[in-house]
Amino acid sequence: MPPHKLLYNKEKYDKSFLSQIRRLDNNIDEILYYVRSEDTEKDFIITEIDLKEVIRNISLKNKDDLLENNIEFKVELGVTSVNSDKKWLEFIINQIINNSIKYKKGNESIIKIESIENKDKVILAIYDNGIGIPAKDLKRVFDKSFTGTNGRDKVKSTGMGLYIIKNLCNKLGHNISIESKENEYTKVILEFGKNDVYKF
Repeated sequence: MPPHKLLYNKEKYDKSFLSQIRRLDNNIDEILYYVRSEDTEKDFIITEIDLKEVIRNISLKNKDDLLENNIEFKVELGVTSVNSDKKWLEFIINQIINNSIKYKKGNESIIKIESIENKDKVILAIYDNGIGIPAKDLKRVFDKSFTGTNGRDKVKSTGMGLYIIKNLCNKLGHNISIESKENEYTKVILEFGKNDVYKF
């Protein structure tokens, strides 16, 4: 085999190996956070969080996957702060971004994060133009261990990620919902009360 072919294959395998390592690292995070999420109240530190910093950290953590998958990452924040726990909020948003990467479609993929403010809440929306969620699965995506059609047929899934973040949002006093249309888009919506103060 010509030397340039060897080099090409080495780069290909290196990228594949690193991608698997990143996925394994994320799965380990998911397991650790799941174990701790059953008793998270003792770990909450609710403060005013800078969304720009949180999203910057997440984009850096996922930059290799975003680049390798040619995903355009757009951030348009009309509001830049919310009341939450920084560590847990970063985990929640990172899980959502990971799903958007995992279930991307085609070569013109987009992940867009927007925030707006209304009378009594801040809304953070995370949109992707990926494969979407079948209508029959949409009502069950937050169920424990539910993998759905996509998790079985297209990408290996534990069915735990959305269950964990739903549980965390409930405990933090945030609302989370999902809108989706198969083969078109998925939008995850996080809602933060302006004056949320967590009470133990």
